[in-house]
Amino acid sequence: MGSVATHPLIASRYRLDDEALIAWARNQMHTEGVCVLADFVTPAGVRQMVEECAHLAPLAHRSAPHRNPYLTVSSNVSSNVSANVSSTSAAVLYDSLEVLAYDQLPTSGSLRTLYESNEMLHFIRRCLGLAELFHYGDPLGALNVSIMRDGDMLDWHFDMTDFVVSIALQSAEHGGDFENAPMVRVAGEQVISALLAGDHTRVRVEPMKAGTLMLFNGRQSMHRVSPIVGATPRYMALLAYDTKAGTNSTDELKLSRYGRLPERREV
Repeated sequence: MGSVATHPLIASRYRLDDEALIAWARNQMHTEGVCVLADFVTPAGVRQMVEECAHLAPLAHRSAPHRNPYLTVSSNVSSNVSANVSSTSAAVLYDSLEVLAYDQLPTSGSLRTLYESNEMLHFIRRCLGLAELFHYGDPLGALNVSIMRDGDMLDWHFDMTDFVVSIALQSAEHGGDFENAPMVRVAGEQVISALLAGDHTRVRVEPMKAGTLMLFNGRQSMHRVSPIVGATPRYMALLAYDTKAGTNSTDELKLSRYGRLPERREV
């Protein structure tokens, strides 16, 4: 079989059939729960993606949910928590951001072109060490863009999925750091509680300059995005995949994240 050609939006230093790169990425995910590939998208590709985001930004849905670190909705978090409930699951934290949905991104645009590429899909699958991987079945959330402006933030949390694939497109003037406590969930309640209280001895900042591809095990690693400062918005593309074909999110999640449900098509 011949070599897989590098996608035109991907820097030539990254060969999607590079066995050494794939083995390194798989080891990083296994040992660290995170793999960071700097300058993965070409500068020209980043510019195209940022232009798409800036043009579509007025369409983004703004949300500011309150929840706990495990992404439980605030209605499940009582101010009169019994002594039997852990301090971490009782903690009420705050997010603030805007999101562009998959169906708002142009079908011929650079973001969708890269996400929908089978070469990219198989590269991610092999880096994760999976036998099968599929594009996410959510018509709104398969690919989305997080937009964070002055004062926005994502507080400490664990994800509900085993892995997240993201591409950094534009950094804020200040703040907007991706802070990560790798694989801290197995450390237990006391360590997680201490982190929430301000003990950041396990925290590191992942380098996420524009063009960086990151694979991340957010279910096991507590993480946050520090508050944004300045007029330049932070753009982050989130590429969603799943080990099962056709996996979709709930209507509740769609309404919270995108402010709407997809249009129902007549059969």
